Parts: sequence; C-alpha cells; structure tokens
Amino acid sequence: MAAEMRAGLVSDGAGDLPMILSYVDSLPSGDEKGAFYALDLGGTNFRVLKVQLGGRDGRVVETELQYAQIPQELMFGTTEELFDFIASELARFVSKEGGRSLHLPQGKKWELGFTFSFPVKQTSVDSGILIKWTKGFSVSGTAGRDVVACLNEAMERQGLDMRVSALVNDTVATLAGAHYYDEDVMVAVILGTGTNACYIERADAIPKLQGLKPRSGKMIINTEWGAFSGGLPLTEFDKDVDSASVNPGEQIFEKTISGMYLGEIVRRILLKMAKDNALFGDSVPQKLSTPFILGTPCLCAMQQDDTDDLTAVGAILSDATGAQSSLKEREVVVEVCDTIVRRAGRLAGAGIVGILQKMEEDSHGLVLGRRTVVAMDGGLYEHYPQYRRYIQDAVTELLGQKTSENIVIDHNKDGSGIGAALLAAANSKYVG
Repeated sequence: MAAEMRAGLVSDGAGDLPMILSYVDSLPSGDEKGAFYALDLGGTNFRVLKVQLGGRDGRVVETELQYAQIPQELMFGTTEELFDFIASELARFVSKEGGRSLHLPQGKKWELGFTFSFPVKQTSVDSGILIKWTKGFSVSGTAGRDVVACLNEAMERQGLDMRVSALVNDTVATLAGAHYYDEDVMVAVILGTGTNACYIERADAIPKLQGLKPRSGKMIINTEWGAFSGGLPLTEFDKDVDSASVNPGEQIFEKTISGMYLGEIVRRILLKMAKDNALFGDSVPQKLSTPFILGTPCLCAMQQDDTDDLTAVGAILSDATGAQSSLKEREVVVEVCDTIVRRAGRLAGAGIVGILQKMEEDSHGLVLGRRTVVAMDGGLYEHYPQYRRYIQDAVTELLGQKTSENIVIDHNKDGSGIGAALLAAANSKYVG
C-alpha cells in the first residue's frame, strides 16, 4: 500500500492508486465565522445543510439540514435539468430557513461546499471536470465539463446569490469535519457500500504538484484506495465476484472489504458448499443461486445471534435463500460469515497501517510516536461490531501494542456535510 501510494504521488497512472490532489491545502482553523452552506450529492439522495459558525469560542453554533431525492427521470436527463433541480431545492431550503432575510453586503454571495462523490479530475479547490457518471446515473452532456460551473450557472438561473467555494469528495469532507474538532486527525476512511481513504500529506512528498506551492505546506490526498490490488491473495470466490461485476479487474481492494460485496462472497461460498458438500441436505436452495440475494446486513444480523439454537440465523437463511437448516449447518454459516468479515476487517486495518507507515517514514517519525486519529465513517463500519473489532485487532497486531495505543480509530458519523461547509469557510473568497 505504501509503495503504491508513493508511485501515485509521482505521476498519474504510475501505480494502482490514483492519489488524487484535492487542492484542499488549508483546513478549517476554528476562527471561521458566519453562515455557510453545504450540498452533498453522493447518489440518488442529496442533502443540503446550513452551518452557522461562531469563531474560536462558538465553533459550530447551529446546523439545519434537509434531504431530497433526485427523481428517476433526471438520472437519465440533461445536465441542465439535473442541476436546475438541485439549485431549485437549494433555493427552497434557503428561503425556508430565512437565508434571504439575512441581507448580504453588496457584491457578496453565500458560499457553498459541494460534496460530489463521482469520479472528477480536480483542477483547483473550486473546480473539477466530471470523468464519468457512476451509481446508475447517465446524465447527458456533463462528462468533460466542470461540475462547479454547472451548479453555479444553475444557481444563477434560480436567482440564488450563492457560489461554490470548495469542491470535495465525501472522504475529504469527513477529514475536514473531524479535524475541526480534533487537530490530531490525519486520516479519514469511509467503509460503507464502497470504500475510500484520504490523508494529510506534506507538499514536499508530492512530486506531481510540479511547483504548485500549497499555502500550508500540506494537502489532503484522496487515495481512492478501493483501486488497490497490489498482490492481494484472492480466492476463487473473489475472482468470480470480480469477473461478474460491472468493472472486472478494477476496485479489487473494494471488492474484498466493502459492504457491497461481503454478502455476495459469502453467498458464493455457501452455494459451493451446498453443491459439493450437501451443506443444506440433498437439494441446493434455488434462491441461493441468485447473485446479491444475501446482503451484508444479513451477515451482520446472523453474527449478532446469541441464541442457543441460532434462531435468527435460521430465519435469515430461510427468508433470503429458502434454505432449511440444522443447528450444525447454521454454525457453519456463521463461521463462513465470520471468516469473510474477519478478512475484510484485517485488510482494511492493514490499509490504514499502510497509510500511517508511509506518513511515518516521510515525516521521519512524527506520526506513530504521538496521538494520531483516523476518522471513520460509513454504514458498514457503524453497524457491524465484529468488523470494527477486526480492524482494531489488525492495527494493534501490525503496529504492536505500545505504538498502536497512539492510534485512535474514531467513528465520525455524517461528518462530511459539516466538513464541506467548513471547507467553504476555510476557502472563502471574502475572508482576510
């Protein structure tokens, strides 16, 4: 992991990891004051936040939040239709919470942090070109365009006095939000349906900056670590999941550790055991052959079953796959779940250690010898206690008991919304 990180920092395409420059080089200091907005577009749902900042003493004074859903037809519409809808929801939110009654000084605009979790070629802290839509979106005319310009133009069409002052992805926003409250936060990791990690890097360790000098001497790097494959030992089940996916050969690390895939790996193992070893008796449950019929939440629920006869495991197996099971068979299923989740947690923990060791080597011992916080978010991490424990166990095992006591792995729930608003404040055009 550390070697691939170094390769990606030298030049684009030099290794597995894209190591994308975020252009976020000044993190919120705590001195920021005023009202800032955030728009978080990560999929079919998006959320709008207003954050009132009170400076060093007040910090985050209040937040207001609204969720909205993108209508199905707009996922296949035009760029203008999609961004006009988003801007109209923003305008509705601003007018509802009285933003229009707070008069802006002449020539000023409200400032917005835009969390955009799609592949973007970032060109500055407030601009980025969409590479391609993912997550079921197929909006025409956006690829190759600056998504900030698309949103700014739509806000103008709505008569909204607002501009984007920071374009970030959810992992970068999570780091910024967590760092605001705790300056020892150096890394952020999302473990949910998908996965990603980012960290604070020293400018002199980023050759591909090519003379660009960050104000603070540092920059957040978005690793896109889901793309890592670096000699990961893969089973036949991993290879089958990969070859049946929409992106074969890509996102190998993500396919071994994230919520979208763990249930499917377990399903494929159980199917082989049912066929080759009569796990569920002479017949193979028909539904067990259906891809993704067993979700990762099913694995989690089965592992929380502490009844003597594993009643919940039996019920979940019956509902999801149609399998009728004995206690012995249910025990085997729980062991399979635990094996796959343990591997996932340990790999994620190893990834975290890879980032920390790379930072440690380049800073000549300034990371692991002091308190360093890794901010975690994502549904898989939040809801799966065994997964959390296996991550911690791996970090402790790899770093040793004494060193690992300096590393705090901290859940930072939904920090990306506030983080985006804070980055809008830190990159305000009107401060200083």
